[in-house]
Amino acid sequence: MTESRNYRLVHGGGDEREIPHVLVVGGGYLGMYTAKQLERKLGPGEARITVIDPNSYMTYQPFLPEAAAGSINPRNVVVPLRKVFRRARVLTGRVVRIDHAARTVGFEPAVGEPREINYDYLVMAAGAVSRTLPIPGLAEWGIGIKTVEEAAFLRNHVLEQLNIADSTSDPEVRRKALNFVFVGGGFAGAEAVAELEDLARDATRIYSSIGIDDLRFYLIEAADKILPEVGEEVGAKALNQLRQRGIDVRLSTFLESATDQRVRLSDGTEFDAGTLVWTAGVKPNPVVAASDLPLGPKGHVDTSEYLTVNEVENVFAGGDNAQVPDGHGGFYPPNAQNAVRQAPVLAHNVIAALRGGDMVAYQHRNLGAVAGLGLHKGAAQMFGKIKLTGRLAWYAHRAYHLFAVPTFNRKMRVLADWTLGLFLRRDLAALPEMEEPRQAFEEANAVTVRDGRLRRVS
Repeated sequence: MTESRNYRLVHGGGDEREIPHVLVVGGGYLGMYTAKQLERKLGPGEARITVIDPNSYMTYQPFLPEAAAGSINPRNVVVPLRKVFRRARVLTGRVVRIDHAARTVGFEPAVGEPREINYDYLVMAAGAVSRTLPIPGLAEWGIGIKTVEEAAFLRNHVLEQLNIADSTSDPEVRRKALNFVFVGGGFAGAEAVAELEDLARDATRIYSSIGIDDLRFYLIEAADKILPEVGEEVGAKALNQLRQRGIDVRLSTFLESATDQRVRLSDGTEFDAGTLVWTAGVKPNPVVAASDLPLGPKGHVDTSEYLTVNEVENVFAGGDNAQVPDGHGGFYPPNAQNAVRQAPVLAHNVIAALRGGDMVAYQHRNLGAVAGLGLHKGAAQMFGKIKLTGRLAWYAHRAYHLFAVPTFNRKMRVLADWTLGLFLRRDLAALPEMEEPRQAFEEANAVTVRDGRLRRVS
């Protein structure tokens, strides 16, 4: 089944015309704000707008490490898409194929039969997914931190590992549970290991048999530095901060294997670890490859400085799934800062294409970068000159992201979470059963009592 590319709007006197269909693939920061700008600037009769995303919400990814540490409620780092828009239609499901020659996409809803959807203008804002490598055991035991579900899982998982260690009499089981490995020293990896180490360190106060010195946190990075986004000087200071907290940072080191949760590193180190977090890079959403759009050497959509896709008409792209030229022979880094600033330019140029106006080029000077490294700890480099670490950098990190997180509702909820954190101790309840909520029900129906003992029903 195919949905109509456009529908007819009937005016007085029998006049009718076709309304173009703008299809936005992806409801992340770029997709959501582009659609919001289009909705605000276009009249009801100029275009109809559809946003397709596997989730019904947009995730503010810079807050995921704090959500994993319990500093922010996971629900407060997501924004329901249908609450953001007034006129744009939101479809929950996946785009699995793009045939621009026919102006159609293959759409698979969460429930129901797949169908084709036609469009006149296409906005590629599908984002990125974790880039994994063929490392033995990684697919079986690793987890990323790209989604709110992963962040919530990690919090419960880390606390559950402490429960395991505190409840066992087997030293090998205990040692494995207290080993936590994070691979990748960029923003995601450095912030995740710092926030979760902070969580585990704080949690040791409620465990009689676990001290801070029993915890083993590892950060594995293939390059010779961490946090390259904040500059060499600030990155070096951040590295020292982590090491002073007891985090074992291994530079110029690779993960070679994780089979059966036995971690083997390129420096020859081997140990068992109950936690393996993979943050070593991202790649464009797979739907990009399942299209007839021109791609760059690393699989990104080949995009011009106007955020139009080269060699084709009426297709626009930005964010993590696009390579956007920076005017100096390279490309802008596919990060949140660029996605935020590309949205108004992308929306302007879609409207220009609809109305026959002039497009504008995307230009952006990097204002710096901020990273949170646990409570009252951070690293920041701003405006090329201001370099901060420690508490001041932490304040800069929180101020910037509180300003950037979408909607007043979410700003206030995040601020409320932070304010409560000033007066209340961290919540250390672990709910690992949330990953399999039917487990208790299934077990209740699988056991019976015979001869005074619990027995499983065959």
